[in-house]
Amino acid sequence: MDAFYASIEQRDHPELRGKPIAVGGSSRRGVVASASYEARRFGVRSAMPSITAMRRCPELIFVKWNFERYREASQQIRAIFLEYTDLVEPLSLDEAYLDISDHERSGAAIALEIRQRIQETTQLTASAGISFNKFLAKTASDINKPNGQKEITRAEAPAFIDALPIEKFHGIGKVTAKKMHNMGLRTGADLKKWTEIQMVQRFGKVGRHYYRIVHAQDQRPVNPNRIRKSIGAERTHKTDLTDLAEMKEKLDYLAHIIHKTMTEKDNFGRTLTLKIKTPEFKILTRSRSFSHEIRELEQLKKVAHELLIAHRDEFVAARLLGLSVSNLEREQIGVGVQLSFDF
Repeated sequence: MDAFYASIEQRDHPELRGKPIAVGGSSRRGVVASASYEARRFGVRSAMPSITAMRRCPELIFVKWNFERYREASQQIRAIFLEYTDLVEPLSLDEAYLDISDHERSGAAIALEIRQRIQETTQLTASAGISFNKFLAKTASDINKPNGQKEITRAEAPAFIDALPIEKFHGIGKVTAKKMHNMGLRTGADLKKWTEIQMVQRFGKVGRHYYRIVHAQDQRPVNPNRIRKSIGAERTHKTDLTDLAEMKEKLDYLAHIIHKTMTEKDNFGRTLTLKIKTPEFKILTRSRSFSHEIRELEQLKKVAHELLIAHRDEFVAARLLGLSVSNLEREQIGVGVQLSFDF
């Protein structure tokens, strides 16, 4: 989907159409969850600190998120997908892989029809990538955004990958891209010159992945039974937390959210993880596992407090606190949302 959260807000609030908006918190500690294309022209991007976004775009309008509306639209879109194939693998509320390889019609024709139906049903636009494997389909989906599509055939793949800038490879982040640039690797053609052994020696296990994708090798199937591995919530605070009692209070709030979700899903876990982000953006994670599922809210709170106390001397202040439960008792099929709160 194109600027999914922001597009829904503009759809539902006509006064926001054509204006630069960001979904997220406008506070000093806020983070942009989604930016409209009007805002993106100023360099505003998702995951950007709100204060940075406002510097880049002084006229930026911040809108609080409405997850129920986003889920509703996501369900409408997924229902359309399922009319074409049962092999739908959701990645998030606004993105999914579809396997339509058994269809008689071309992938491009099906993608165009799905995009048209999404727009008719939700008044939202979508972009699509069509190819013979996940890596190329994902890469292609970003090329003609917004409201476009791109197909990469087997015959076109080698030349396309050769010309593709390193930073456009899905799975290669900014840090790795910078490292590769310093090594003289700027395009897929540069990366192809390296053997698999050389890539592993330089980048570790992920080097095998780089070798395969640059040679258009991606055997991952579209998996409709994607496993939800954890249930969690986290909160970024306006001011750094230094008081232990206040931290416990915030963790209790997160524990309530997680316990409510586990109860609704009837899916409880055996491992509780505490996440702390310091003012210096250092992230600490500490976990405790049990031989049984954590089913009671009070136990969830108690363990969260114990983890906090046990590791209190490892940080001075907390910018963010988070809790998550993993090792779930049954595999949760579908898309989970890691809720992130900014107040």
